[in-house]
Amino acid sequence: MKDPVKGFFYALAGVILVSTNFVTAKYGLKGFNPESFTLIWTISATFYSFLICLFFEESRRQLFSPPHLKALLSLGIVTGITMLLSWKGLSLLDPVFASLLWRFLPVITAIAGVMLFKERLLREEIIAIAIMIAGSFYSINGKWDIVGKGVFYIILATLAGAVQLLIAKAYSKKIDINVMVAYRAGIATAFVFVWDMFSGKVNFSSVPLKYWLVSMLGAFLGPCASFLFTFRSYRYWELSKASILLTLQPVFVLPLAYIFLGTFPDKKELIGGVVILFGAIWLALIQAKK
Repeated sequence: MKDPVKGFFYALAGVILVSTNFVTAKYGLKGFNPESFTLIWTISATFYSFLICLFFEESRRQLFSPPHLKALLSLGIVTGITMLLSWKGLSLLDPVFASLLWRFLPVITAIAGVMLFKERLLREEIIAIAIMIAGSFYSINGKWDIVGKGVFYIILATLAGAVQLLIAKAYSKKIDINVMVAYRAGIATAFVFVWDMFSGKVNFSSVPLKYWLVSMLGAFLGPCASFLFTFRSYRYWELSKASILLTLQPVFVLPLAYIFLGTFPDKKELIGGVVILFGAIWLALIQAKK
């Protein structure tokens, strides 16, 4: 069922909405520690996404007896891991710089193709990846002590995020999208809850109401609404082409972060980030052409 125009607009809506993640989450992390914030985020996303399922007949039919439970379980666990790592990294980094580091997602996807499906990397792909790596090294040169831990968490999050997208693509035509998003968030919540209980880092005391409200709003826009559009785009458009739009995410994050947070990346992060973005767009175009 190919419809490139419909796929493009679903993917674009998903990218714009998911770009708000870096702004709302960064604000929420001023009030919560990363572990507590992730739990609030996933609980809120679960509530919204299950509520949405109740409004659609097809979704209601699958909601309480979903197919491919093992796939949904894997998707949810990987999502929980992705969120914990991502918010841990974001708490230590500028939101725009964090979103630029997320451009390594297509790199991880390309490498996964080589390892799992015996695909070959083209010379142009290797050059594009090298450009992105060079840009990241420039951004953190002389600042590793300050941003190194955050960068490490984000790169690990992209690894988990790549697995998440591959699972979603594989089952996007077999499972109702609304149900997939709901179980993705719900299972992620269970995983994060267990992790937080064992880590002992949950702390909700004395957190002002404004951080709760922004966090719950962000949980609707990011992990819920955005993926309803993004996963639906996979039904009409190739994953590689949707990934090109996802690559442009920092373009949306930059003005949002400046308007709502008053933050702007420093000169090194910005120059290195532009280099990363250039390499990421080039890589995404090559993959779409393949």
